[in-house]
Amino acid sequence: MTTSINAKLKLVDVATVQQLIKQQKVHLIDVREPSEYRGEHIPQAQLLPLSKFQPEQVSLIQGKEIIIYCQSGNRSNQVAQKLVNSGFTEFRQLAGGITAWKQSGYPTQINKNAPISLMRQVQIVAGSLVFTGTILGAFVSPWFLILSGFVGAGLVFAGLTNTCAMGMLLAKLPYNQKN
Repeated sequence: MTTSINAKLKLVDVATVQQLIKQQKVHLIDVREPSEYRGEHIPQAQLLPLSKFQPEQVSLIQGKEIIIYCQSGNRSNQVAQKLVNSGFTEFRQLAGGITAWKQSGYPTQINKNAPISLMRQVQIVAGSLVFTGTILGAFVSPWFLILSGFVGAGLVFAGLTNTCAMGMLLAKLPYNQKN
């Protein structure tokens, strides 16, 4: 039986998380993918990516509150559902994710040598496929336009569902898996 996530999820604002960090009373968990974490994350955050997440990985630390976050809240909601379904209730989610954190002016750890973000990788691949399909459709065969249409339909689906199949595939590439 699945418990309603809305009944169990507790949000916490960035100012409260910053205060908990200063008091050393937080166990911060980043549920984004390894390449995103390597590129930029909130200091002291532990990486437990959604793609490999198991509730058993979350360890309770005496005197520390568990806060989960992602880019904006979608993936941390999915992790929250997994935690709630496994009976875990002692955690909160950072409202607005790392995006809200940065907008509030709080510091992040940035690695200039990390691979480009997953979103940019998706944009590059999708744009390249659409461009290639259009050029080949114009100069080789109109059948190549199906490629552009397929990618466009995938982007519409991603926007409507807030899930990106291409992003999930790219996240599995070896250079995006290194911690």
